[in-house]
Amino acid sequence: MKEFQKYHKVISQLQKTGLSEKEAWVYSALYDLGGAYPSKVAEYSGLNRSTVYALLERLCIKGLVTELEKKKKIFYQLENPQKLIRYAQGRVRMANEGVDQAQKLIPELEGLFSLTPNKPKVIFYEGKDEIIQVYDDHIAGKKNYEMYGFSNVENLISFLPKGYLREYVKKKEKYGITSKGIVPNTKISSDYAKNEYRHVGKKIWPQLRFIEKNSFPFSAELTVYDRNRVSMVNFDARGLIGVIIEDSTIHGMMKMLFELAWNGISLSIRK
Repeated sequence: MKEFQKYHKVISQLQKTGLSEKEAWVYSALYDLGGAYPSKVAEYSGLNRSTVYALLERLCIKGLVTELEKKKKIFYQLENPQKLIRYAQGRVRMANEGVDQAQKLIPELEGLFSLTPNKPKVIFYEGKDEIIQVYDDHIAGKKNYEMYGFSNVENLISFLPKGYLREYVKKKEKYGITSKGIVPNTKISSDYAKNEYRHVGKKIWPQLRFIEKNSFPFSAELTVYDRNRVSMVNFDARGLIGVIIEDSTIHGMMKMLFELAWNGISLSIRK
């Protein structure tokens, strides 16, 4: 794998065209070797032979690599690099076609959902990329409301991608979304509003009340938001999961539980 250290930038760029990391390794190996037998590609890349055979086959199907018989063995070499452009363009075209098909399905899917009006809608999200959609949903309604939440802000800040929280807060200001939160009494929690909301008007800054972190060591987050939604996120890497429940009754009950806890906490802060 040492030979590949100088190709990290190229591999990263190849991945942006749509290749997997291992496909990019194999592609780079063929480029550097000027073509090779699978055994040589495996030796050069550090991947096992069975994996290399499978990757070469996939690259052939994608039209980026060609195979030919050489000394009664199959030899692989790169196709013209211009085919990378055609491959990427093909992916864009397929993605656009997928969007078109999804838009055509929306009326039918909405009709199916309407058949069970009294059944709570529950959506599960797994992995960091999917869970970000939970936070997107908090501001998707594009209307003002008051949000209520129990949160470990230290875990929240470390979980969200760089720059995401700033954009999230800006959209809260744009739509007039205010919030109340119950959080552990840590230094990061007490500085949360002034650090993360300093670039928006103070009426959007969250009202926070603090609980003893050792007595209530929660690492997840529960948010009551919009008119009828509740979200829960487990920040623990061993069980990283997010859930959105859409139901007016559950929303109302969780809001009452929040208010009960809020009124029972003596220490409050608003900055």
